[in-house]
Amino acid sequence: MARILVPLAHGCEELEAVTIIDLLRRAGLEVVSAGLEPGSVKASRGVVLQPDVLLDAVLDQPFDMVVLPGGLPGADHLDRDPRIHALLRRVAADRGFIAAICAAPKVVANAGLLKGRQATGYPGVLESLQLHDVRVGSSAVVRDGPVITSRGPGTAMDFALALIEALAGREKRHEVEVGLVR
Repeated sequence: MARILVPLAHGCEELEAVTIIDLLRRAGLEVVSAGLEPGSVKASRGVVLQPDVLLDAVLDQPFDMVVLPGGLPGADHLDRDPRIHALLRRVAADRGFIAAICAAPKVVANAGLLKGRQATGYPGVLESLQLHDVRVGSSAVVRDGPVITSRGPGTAMDFALALIEALAGREKRHEVEVGLVR
C-alpha cells in the first residue's frame, strides 16, 4: 500500500488539505498528516486541523508521495522550512511522487524540483518566480512524470483523484469518484 505524507502548516488552505487527506484515505491509501510544530494547525479560514503526528517524528520514514496543500501563509511556512525542502528532494531521489496545489508548487520550484518540467499553480504564483526553465500551464491538474501540480481550492477534488490514479491506478480512481456522486 502506498504511503503518503501531507505536511500541514499554519495558514494552509483547509479545503485542499482535507480533500487530499479524505480522498486518499477513501482509496485505502495510508495518509500521514504531519504538523510542522506541536499541536493543532489553524488553517487560512480559521478551521482547526489536528495532524496525526509531528513532522520530526516521521522525517526519516519512507514515503511514496509527499503532497503539499497550498494557501497563504501556509505555503510560505512550508517554503521557509528546510526540513520540507530536504524531504521533497529525498522522496524525489527515491523515485517517489511530489505533489503540490495552489501556492505550494512554489515550494517544489524552490526545492529545485520543477526544472525542465511543466507545472501549474494558483494564478500568478509560479509566474512571479520568473522560472525560465518551467513551462507554466493553466490546466486544473498537470502531471509531468513524478511531479503533479494543481491550481487551487476549486481543483482540489480533481487533484486528489489524479493522485489516487498515480498511486493506485485508474480503476481505484474510478471507484472513489463514483462514490463521490460527481
